[in-house]
This record gives sequence, structure tokens and C-alpha cells, in this order.
Amino acid sequence: MTAKLDKTDRAILAQLQRDAAQSLDDIARAVGSSKTPVWNRIRKMRELGVIKGQTALVDPEALGLEACFFVLIRTSEHDREWQRKFLETLQARPEVMEAHRLAGDIDYILKVRVENARAYDVFYQALIAEVKIHNVTALLSMEEIKSTTILPV
Repeated sequence: MTAKLDKTDRAILAQLQRDAAQSLDDIARAVGSSKTPVWNRIRKMRELGVIKGQTALVDPEALGLEACFFVLIRTSEHDREWQRKFLETLQARPEVMEAHRLAGDIDYILKVRVENARAYDVFYQALIAEVKIHNVTALLSMEEIKSTTILPV
């Protein structure tokens, strides 16, 4: 269900997405309001689930995670037990930054961050040891052109 947000709510969200660590005073000033109404709107958006949490964005390369792979997975298994095991396996792997179930020829796509190709192979070997997968294709990102967590509001 889509939350009903007005122009001020959206402006607050834009500010929070840009920098969630900024003060309420700074957010209020940027959206043309005062601190208490801004705090109440933020609280309400949290209660509605519009704001799911706050986190710090960390540079993966600063941590030595220089390789980003997009992993295309085809499976011949589609039963509930296989899906449960597959999802459980993905949740347990910190290298998996994103996982999506797709429509079309590819069943799943994963975004995997690791140190290098050898580390990817360790991940791959662990994955196929846990769950039966029909076909895996790994694509190495040569350059990250755009990456953002900011949604258009």
C-alpha cells in the first residue's frame, strides 16, 4: 500500500536520503518548517514503514572489496523447499548485497561484493554446495558508473 505523502513529507525524505545524520534544525530549515513538525512527520513516516531505518554508507573499496559481480542464476528447481533453502543460503552470505527474483529467462540475479576473482570462486563453490543450481553466469563489473540509494521522491 502506498503511503500518502505531501510535498513537505517528500522534501523531508529527500533531505534524509541526502544525509540522515543532519540535525532536525537543518532539515526543518531546508524544507521551510520548524523542528517539532518535522520530527512528527519523520516519526509518522517511520510508523508507516516509509522510513525503514538509518544506516551508514561505506565505500566497499576502502574495505578491500574491489570486485563487484552480477550473478545470473537459472534453476530447474521451483518447489517451496528449494526456494526456502536458496533464500536461507543467500541470507547467510554477507557477500550478497542484493538478490532479485526475475521474470524471463533468468530466475535470479545477485549483486556480490568480494575482494577479487578468487574470493568470488570461494563464494560460488559454497553456493553450489548448498543448493542445486542449473546454470550460473557471473559478470564482473569493470566500472561502477552510478550507484545511489536515493529514491526519486
